[in-house]
Amino acid sequence: MPGISGSGAVTRNTLRQQIADALRDEVLAGRLQPGQEFTVKEIAEQYGVSATPVREALVDLSAQGLLDADQHRGFRVHEYSVDDFRGMIEARTLVADGMFRALTDGGPARFRPDEPPVATALAGVRRRGEEAQRAALAGDLTVLIGYDLRFWRELGSVFGNPYLTDFLHRIRVQMWVCVVQQLRRLPDLRGRLWAEHTGLVDALSRRDTDAARAIVASYHTHALALVERMSAE
Repeated sequence: MPGISGSGAVTRNTLRQQIADALRDEVLAGRLQPGQEFTVKEIAEQYGVSATPVREALVDLSAQGLLDADQHRGFRVHEYSVDDFRGMIEARTLVADGMFRALTDGGPARFRPDEPPVATALAGVRRRGEEAQRAALAGDLTVLIGYDLRFWRELGSVFGNPYLTDFLHRIRVQMWVCVVQQLRRLPDLRGRLWAEHTGLVDALSRRDTDAARAIVASYHTHALALVERMSAE
């Protein structure tokens, strides 16, 4: 059987991921607006690459719910509604509650806050939380989104289940995409953004699931109220 050369595939897959990441960042930055349409050719020309990795990247983003594919017109940025946001919160709450219950019932074998590897990981997550809080209090949305996504992804990974981590990260990205366009229209975001990241880490470090659950619930209440208010305005 002839050998398989993987270098070309690796290069293409890397480029595919880079393009997907760049387009996701464009949406989060507000440079790609909800409903905005574009074609594979336009994106390929913008980044100076071939059509194949661009098409694959756009299909990936469609699978993640960030883009809508139209067979005849290319792709467009997905438009989320307030009801979509409520659904995201419900899904996130159900998963988070399951994780917290697991801690209360003895927890997964890989989550032991008092063991050095987990304690080290939580310390790193807390540092991300500190940066996210600083950005939130300063009203710096771009910096906040970056640290917030890293915070939740790294916090999820501490539980040792990559499927949960990927699921929660995907919902978190969708939540930001849902609200970022409206948030960027506000003249001053200081004091309007959630900033209790470190409190959540501290609660989990103590295995205080009641406090952790209350903090997550407070975030969801805050976020939904903000989205509903902005949508009404």
